[in-house]
Amino acid sequence: MKKKEVLKYSNFRKNFRFDYKPLEIKEYCIYFNGELVEDENKKYSEGKTFLNIGYNFKNSCARVLSNLYPLKFKFRGKWVASIEGILQGIKYKDKKMQNLVLKYSGLDAYHTRAANTSDFWGKEGLLYWQGKAIKRDSEDYQIFLDELYLSALKNPLYKKFLLETGEKYLLHHIGHENINETVLTRFEYEQRLNSLRSYIKMARK
Repeated sequence: MKKKEVLKYSNFRKNFRFDYKPLEIKEYCIYFNGELVEDENKKYSEGKTFLNIGYNFKNSCARVLSNLYPLKFKFRGKWVASIEGILQGIKYKDKKMQNLVLKYSGLDAYHTRAANTSDFWGKEGLLYWQGKAIKRDSEDYQIFLDELYLSALKNPLYKKFLLETGEKYLLHHIGHENINETVLTRFEYEQRLNSLRSYIKMARK
């Protein structure tokens, strides 16, 4: 993907009016924008104002837009099986191991992290792409994420499902908040999904 295309979206994302809201927890229930997201026994994948993204939810859009969903696309010259495969793969400094992880999707991709616990990336805050280090808290990493999700849009199915969500806020309520504990925070994920949808719509006008 051309650098110019990535930077164009990066600038759009930074200026995007993103209405990010904290989750509220009351009596063991989780709320977003005043609406119930999860109670003690059941997870709600959709509300009047939001769509909760998750691989195990029944809503088709919620499943397909999950990073775990099997989604073949090309990223930096490599065919990958899912977004999750990349997010787990960048935890590996060794290129051969990384390339293996890129071939996985779903929970199989998620669980590859277990093979890298002795070399936890959070100790030094470094991630890797093909042996080259990227600082987790850097602008370079944010641009890396931008390129990742732009690349996923090259898969027509992903793009179609993103547009099918309409105007609802795209939420991922199980996402973590601390950048030292996750390679993709709830904020980073939701900002990209919501801004990408607007970015696509803008390009179609």
